[in-house]
Order: sequence, then C-alpha cells, then structure tokens
Amino acid sequence: MTRKERARQRMRRRHADLHRCRLNFDPRQHDMRTPEPGWHLDDYRQQLPPEPPGPPIPEGSWEIARRLVQNYQYADPRIIREICRSGPPEPGRDMLLQARFYGLRFYLGLRVGDVIDTTIERDGRQVRVWGWNYQTLEGHLERGQMDQEVRKWLDTGEVEFHIHVFSQAASTPHPIVRFGFLFFGRYMQLKFYKRACRRMKELTLAALAARHRALQENSDQRATREGA
Repeated sequence: MTRKERARQRMRRRHADLHRCRLNFDPRQHDMRTPEPGWHLDDYRQQLPPEPPGPPIPEGSWEIARRLVQNYQYADPRIIREICRSGPPEPGRDMLLQARFYGLRFYLGLRVGDVIDTTIERDGRQVRVWGWNYQTLEGHLERGQMDQEVRKWLDTGEVEFHIHVFSQAASTPHPIVRFGFLFFGRYMQLKFYKRACRRMKELTLAALAARHRALQENSDQRATREGA
C-alpha cells in the first residue's frame, strides 16, 4: 500500500469517527444574526453575473453558483481543503476539512445543520435561495456556524453569493496552537472569506465562458453541416 493510500485510509477513519463527536457549542443558546460579546459576526456578499429577471435560467449564473456552493468548491484549497464528505449537504451529515496554517495542518470536523432550497421574500422582493450551513464539532479550532448561499432577486435578475459566519476561537490544550490561533487565526478567517468570494466569482465566470464556447462550437458545427 502506498503512502497516499494509507493517508486516504486514515482520513476515512477520521471521517467515520466524527459521528461520535458532539458540537462544541450549543446553537440554541445564540441568535447567530445578532452580535454577542466574545463572538465574531461576519457577513460577506459577492455579486455574480446577473441573469434576466424571473426564475434561474438553465446553466446560468445561479445554477452554476449553486453547484459550486453545494460542492464546497469556492473554498481556497491553499487555506481549507475538504477531505471527506458522504454525499451532498444534508442535515446531520459530517464533513472533514484540512486547514493549512503556517506550515501546519489541522483536521476539522463539521456537521451540516440546515439546507435551504426555496423562494423567500426580502424587503418586499422575491429571492430564490439555495444554501446550507455547517456547525463545528469537538476538536475544531473554532466554535460556531457558517452559512453559505446563492441568491437571485427575481425582479431584477441580480445574483449573489452570501457568506454569514458566527464564530469564536475554541479552547485547545496545545499551547503553541492556542497562541498561534490567538494571533493569526482571525487574520486567516478573514482571508478565507475574502478569497472564497473572489474564487466564487472567478469560477462562475469561467463556467459561463466555457458554456458560451461550447454553444458557439455546436452552432458552428451545425452551420457547417447544413452548408455542406
């Protein structure tokens, strides 16, 4: 067995053991939309290419962004990389991430909380929303919840990626990790959110461009066949 295969086996065992872990905070004790002493409340919005007004169009900006959010592809792998997850987001499913922090690597357990797939009303406007959140498990460097959504305003066609995070540093017995996260953890948090927004826009634009090229090639091939 190669080193890579042994590493994969270890990761699968770590992921399988997550069901024994509890959340390292109690979501019922917090309103995660309201600031609380000792907790960070972060909210980021990234505008994506708009669509025509009305429901999301097939293979348009909203659908592409939804897939990116579903598959956690917006995360910058230089900071956070997903290691294991058993299928798409569903309430109660566990995820294992690998965090890269100044040459060190940490394995972070998460549990999916809610999945939203609906149309809501916001300030008198209809908004199509798809998203999900995850919550931190015992052993994570942080405590809290992160929501990630893709939204489309049906009246104007505006599309956006939205991140909302309620968090604080978790206690850890390892002094080097504790002090390292105290001084650099917040910086890395904000760096991850900003890069996630930028990466989401870049990936959405790239997918739209690839779709446009494919449609153009199909059109050219059809015109060639018809002209033959």
